[in-house]
Amino acid sequence: MKRKAGLPPGTLIPPEGTRNGIAPLITIIDYDANKYQEKTVTSLEECLPFKATDTVTWINIDGLSDIPLLERIGRSYDIHPLILESILNTDQRPKIEDLSTYIYVNIKMLQYLETAHKVKIEQVSLIVGRNYIISFQEDVGDVFDPVRERIRKDGKIRKYGTDYLAYALIDAVVDNYFTVMESLGEQVELLEEALVSNPSREMLMNVHTLKKDMIYLRKSVWPLREVISGLERSDNDLIRDATRIYLRDVYDHTIQVIDTIETFRDMVSGMLDIYLSGMSMRLNEVMKVLTLIATIFIPLTFIVGIYGMNFKYMPELDHPYGYYGVWVVIIAVTVTMLLYFRKKQWI
Repeated sequence: MKRKAGLPPGTLIPPEGTRNGIAPLITIIDYDANKYQEKTVTSLEECLPFKATDTVTWINIDGLSDIPLLERIGRSYDIHPLILESILNTDQRPKIEDLSTYIYVNIKMLQYLETAHKVKIEQVSLIVGRNYIISFQEDVGDVFDPVRERIRKDGKIRKYGTDYLAYALIDAVVDNYFTVMESLGEQVELLEEALVSNPSREMLMNVHTLKKDMIYLRKSVWPLREVISGLERSDNDLIRDATRIYLRDVYDHTIQVIDTIETFRDMVSGMLDIYLSGMSMRLNEVMKVLTLIATIFIPLTFIVGIYGMNFKYMPELDHPYGYYGVWVVIIAVTVTMLLYFRKKQWI
């Protein structure tokens, strides 16, 4: 995010790269154990009637370019300006803020782009209130479709409150981490095999790119365990005891993802050693061939050097078969040396 020196705390600045002028997409899912409704709205005013109901309301906002909309949400739901600023600060690490009347949760959503072979990292901010959740996403498209489908099918999720919905959203994000890790694992294995068989400068660039991705992944996932642990241990009555056991399960999944990332980081770091070893072996092979060629030509150079001397009285110069005799000696020396190298398994 671009920061301007001297601005007061709570100043709202759109994230860098945000597509200005594009209206955010606002969707509402309102439900309880008996009824359910879902709709897309065009203004915040259509969301406000759900604020006073006893049902659970999930308001999802895709897009962070509309600063006036964010300010109206802050006034309508009494959200602190610093929290609104954190929602727009998409470069920060995952965190949790307990403000008594609501809980702010910031997590990172990962998506693996098959065409680009890289991981897209997007910030998701959750405002968890007593009867509502407001989620903010940087762009359209997420991993929450399974949660939406569970709500539509009158599942277990509709019998619980906003704390369980918050768990379900976080769990969907963490579950998708495993899918991303699986895709990354395949990429790591393929790159490792290619490095062993035929290392190249292009592969070295791929290793550096993958290493950078692992650093970003670690930065995005590692703090998440603190966030989930903070939710589980929170004294706020917004988090019910029945939900804490589910949060512990998500915490265990997060630890598994972190272990996987650490394993991949070690493998990618080891790839640099594999690349250097491979290049060293290739250089050794080239030097070996050049050395054998030079070794063969040493006695041949000696022979032609002798007969290249400009002495008038040399016995072999006047011999009628002297030229052919030298060639026989050259060929014999070459064949003998090649057979010797082969016996020593140098070639």
